[in-house]
Amino acid sequence: MTAGIGSLRVGRIAPLGPERVASAFIKSAVDGPIMAGALGLDGDHQADLSVHGGPEKAVYAYASARYPDWAAAFPDLAHRFVAGAMGENLTVDGVSENDLCVGDVHAIGEALLQVCQPRQPCFKLALALGEPRLAKHMVRSGHSGWYYRVLREGPITAGDTVVLAERPNPDFAFPRLVTIVNRGGATLSELRDLAVMPGLASNIGRHARAAIDAA
Repeated sequence: MTAGIGSLRVGRIAPLGPERVASAFIKSAVDGPIMAGALGLDGDHQADLSVHGGPEKAVYAYASARYPDWAAAFPDLAHRFVAGAMGENLTVDGVSENDLCVGDVHAIGEALLQVCQPRQPCFKLALALGEPRLAKHMVRSGHSGWYYRVLREGPITAGDTVVLAERPNPDFAFPRLVTIVNRGGATLSELRDLAVMPGLASNIGRHARAAIDAA
């Protein structure tokens, strides 16, 4: 895997959209270095901690390769689909969801980050870009981006390389998880895998165990 951090961003809470909803969706580029800690990047805020932030949504990454696809799907907004448009902390060059497995550990700068879950889009994506169809398109396309937990804190900088340090679940590709989280329909075998999968976000593991018990 040859990949790097094309853009590093943090956001402060501010009114978003015509409704002026409190949100830190809009993020500004930082040259760095900036510390990646257990709860995210220094200076990055979340307005609603019930659904954002926390150790398993510490850092949100998005693949730069996805932006041309968004521009093609929504040509009237093509000029908006640049680094940061999805509210990500890290815009990653050279890797996308298709290159990941659940639980992958990436060395970035001096930090170790672990891929633990996909993003589930909310209404703020539509508010930020003024297009109500964006969330459904993210679900349909699978271009969700991914959340990292921070295994080892340390500074990271725009331009750092992304090195695959560990792959604990080589047989469970990340797009499979995206489909299960966004659309459901997991098989009993998949649920059993998710229930004990190392590196997976704990809430997904709990849901898998509950589904197994219900079955």
